[in-house]
Amino acid sequence: MEHKQIKYDCDLGIIGGGLAGLTLAIQAADAGYRVLLFEKETYPFHKVCGEYISQESRKFLESCGIPLDDWGLPCINTLLISDTYGNGYSFQLPLGGFGVSRFQLDNVLYEKAVKKGVTVITDCKVNDILFVDDHFLIQTKDASYITKLAAGCFGKRSNIDIKWAREFAKSKPGKLNNYIGVKYHIRYNHDSDTIALHNFKDGYCGMSRVEDGISCLCYLTTAENLRLSGNSIPVMEETILAKNPLLKKIFNEAVHLYPGPITISQVSFQYKTQIENHVIMLGDAAGMITPLCGNGMSMAMHSAKIAFENIQLFLAGKISRAELEKKYTIQWKNAFATRTRVGRWVQSLFGGHTTTFLFLKLMYRFPKLAEKLISLTHGKEF
Repeated sequence: MEHKQIKYDCDLGIIGGGLAGLTLAIQAADAGYRVLLFEKETYPFHKVCGEYISQESRKFLESCGIPLDDWGLPCINTLLISDTYGNGYSFQLPLGGFGVSRFQLDNVLYEKAVKKGVTVITDCKVNDILFVDDHFLIQTKDASYITKLAAGCFGKRSNIDIKWAREFAKSKPGKLNNYIGVKYHIRYNHDSDTIALHNFKDGYCGMSRVEDGISCLCYLTTAENLRLSGNSIPVMEETILAKNPLLKKIFNEAVHLYPGPITISQVSFQYKTQIENHVIMLGDAAGMITPLCGNGMSMAMHSAKIAFENIQLFLAGKISRAELEKKYTIQWKNAFATRTRVGRWVQSLFGGHTTTFLFLKLMYRFPKLAEKLISLTHGKEF
């Protein structure tokens, strides 16, 4: 099939409507391109996420039409970390950030994208993305769509990862690829300018304020901890998390706002490629962002900005597909490789009794070292 004979449904097909997918769609629509975005859920919806955004993303989000100043969001400038014994250590966040729920932010971005002309197909699962004769076939249960470019923004682990047999999806359960995430929205009396990170055996739990006086409580732990608790999340919280006195207090006193937790399983922190079958990968699909990399929400949006700059050059005929893929991979690594490496290293020290205790003692004793390490897990304004 000749390139000129192809009738494209759009210039860019985006699979996944989280922060990376929605902000990529908005940028492309603003530039006049035809964009098709697929999302398996229906907006608005909750998802497992720490819901803290560093200030590096503020101007970018505002450029996407988000009126952050009007939302009255909490400003966060302090990091409180406790070891498994409940000893707390406070550190200043050099850049700082703010809290907002994914329920609110994703929904407003979705509404902005639709208003700008993005065709968003919700409640739609993409079964495969095929690269054929220099174009893509995006296949759903009901139809196939032809696009010039395709972007994978489908998060931590999807049916496409399994279908394509991506390396991280083939690995046997191990230290880097068998985590579970659990999230609640709660009301709890704590400092609104502080994001807390409380350690427990083989896991850590973050808490920070979002909009309307609500707090996000989100933790990551091993599947083994859940198995040892009879596959019961309440039992795991009572017998493992509550051994940290600070967490015990939170779970005893917090008012839970929803009937149960939101969960995700089989979370992997293994290496991922930024290009797969010529599909541009963004956010967690490009490289799992550990919570200790500073801020996965900012990294997802930053990857969307990097991707669009190269997508625009390709669609304008200024670079080839091969050049697009090479440039994006290099720029992604330049922006995030050190950040993810430091995040993985810090994560390896968390969730243990002795290692976490000694690490936090060292950080607290040498504040300049702590400041440097925190800076390495955060990016610059983009």
